[in-house]
Amino acid sequence: MTENAEKSGLSIGEIATNYILVLAQEEKDDAQAEVFKFVRWFGWERSISELSPAEVGNYADRLSTSDNEYVKKLDLVKSFLIYAKNQGYTNANLSIHLKPKKGGKPKTGGKTTSLQPESVPLTQEGYEKLKAELEELKRRRPLIIEEITKAAADKDFRENAPLEAAREQHGLIEGRIREIEAILKAAEIVDNHAKTALKVHMGDTVVLVEMETGEEMCYQIVGPREANPSKGKISGVSPVGKAVIGKEEGEIVEVTAPIGKITYQIKQIKR
Repeated sequence: MTENAEKSGLSIGEIATNYILVLAQEEKDDAQAEVFKFVRWFGWERSISELSPAEVGNYADRLSTSDNEYVKKLDLVKSFLIYAKNQGYTNANLSIHLKPKKGGKPKTGGKTTSLQPESVPLTQEGYEKLKAELEELKRRRPLIIEEITKAAADKDFRENAPLEAAREQHGLIEGRIREIEAILKAAEIVDNHAKTALKVHMGDTVVLVEMETGEEMCYQIVGPREANPSKGKISGVSPVGKAVIGKEEGEIVEVTAPIGKITYQIKQIKR
């Protein structure tokens, strides 16, 4: 696999993490807060190649112009998008589409738009895993702070690798804690037991048969943040996920893949 191919396979969240790590320490806090907010809006696991100019432009429209740091926050995200382009994570310069809204502050009495998504679909299993991860990160937080304190005791900061490593680890942990807290706050648990119609819904497991080869495959349809194809979990917004959601057992679906169109039959829906 070429270097460019490897880079293009990274998620927005992974690219954002790489970006934060290359920043100077004094730049990290402000940049991390805004860049991770941008990542949360589109989905941590989403591929940057899926972002359209219209979506990026719409992100700027959802920020409140009444914020005194409105332009600064846009610039922080722009810098991240420029980094993604320069490093070869994407061929598109998405930063040019992140333009400040015209017209200044919203009209009095106008309705402000929240930047947080209305809901994040999660299975109960995915919700519990995130809660467990959050507890573990919070447990590790004081240990990392202790490492920073010990490393900082070495007055020679010029080549203090342990201090820099501890600071970077602390930044990643704090960013992930904020990420998980935001997801859990907006989470909507998928209740499989409440469904009556035997159609594919989020949280269901489907057995598919490829019509041409007869090969069977089994996937659970989950939210983008739970997706892990290697473990049989695919996102509801993936090509296969979008094709099967709302369909019944026995139906034929067509999926557009990089190698062309593939036809599947939904053999079984499990709940």
